[in-house]
Amino acid sequence: MRPLTRTEIAVHPLFPTIEKQIAEHLIAIHLRTPRLSRLKASHRKWLMTHSLFALSLQRRDDDPLSGLTATRFVEIVMKLGAASRNTATAFLAELVAYKFLRDVPDVPDRRVRVLETTETAYDAMKAWFMGHMACLDRLDGGEREALALADPRIFRIAQPMAAAHLVEDPIWRDPPDSIGHFLWSDLGGMVLHDLIARIPGTPNPADRIDVGRLSLPELSEVYMISATNLKRMFTKAETEGLLGWDLPRRRGSLWLSRRFVDDYFKWQSAKFAALEEAFHHALAELGIATNTTASHPLLAEAGLPA
Repeated sequence: MRPLTRTEIAVHPLFPTIEKQIAEHLIAIHLRTPRLSRLKASHRKWLMTHSLFALSLQRRDDDPLSGLTATRFVEIVMKLGAASRNTATAFLAELVAYKFLRDVPDVPDRRVRVLETTETAYDAMKAWFMGHMACLDRLDGGEREALALADPRIFRIAQPMAAAHLVEDPIWRDPPDSIGHFLWSDLGGMVLHDLIARIPGTPNPADRIDVGRLSLPELSEVYMISATNLKRMFTKAETEGLLGWDLPRRRGSLWLSRRFVDDYFKWQSAKFAALEEAFHHALAELGIATNTTASHPLLAEAGLPA
């Protein structure tokens, strides 16, 4: 089965459905490991976390100094412009303190500190990856999740490739302003996931999409965001007409503008496309064959090119 293109992913009639699915999946990961989620819930931290995780997975047994080191990580962060040198170094220290990273034992050169992810961090990242594989499977009836579960090497090859692609992709690295002020704030990414998870499951072409009642104090408590920070995010979006409530003083049902939702979907399609490409690259590298067919049956059914 050939890879889905980004266009095919973005225009697929089931794409809003899998966006709800992945939003609910990421919220579940957050609720299981809230401290870990906080370290990648802003877009800046997401870029840093995936970069350091990719470095950790690239460690080779025949090279004891390979993999994640502070020097390599800081170089990547500085190249991306994601944070300052001091911020990057402090981020690593925070991950070590929270036991999401640990020192690799018996490194021959004591001047070099090589780090690796702990089981908690590894399992959370793998869950993130598998959730996206399950979503992509819904678009074409594929078997990505089953294959990746059966062979852990797929994840270990695909995650670094997808991360490298996304941190270089201007669409993903620099989200549109309509959603950017959420994403650059701590836990703002979780707020966006929560909003998307509330979108009705049936297609809605309206300019305004009703997502039901939403309490900012409750949202603040669930995602451990300060009330001031949360209000700042919503006030900016309200002022720009990106979302609002039916009644004054943020009462009644919340609505999201079509622009707000479409910008979020377009941004997310870059991630799904990068993961799709990386998954198929891993299969090719490992020589794993899939059940090939002449076309994607669900794409054909949707009237999309196969």
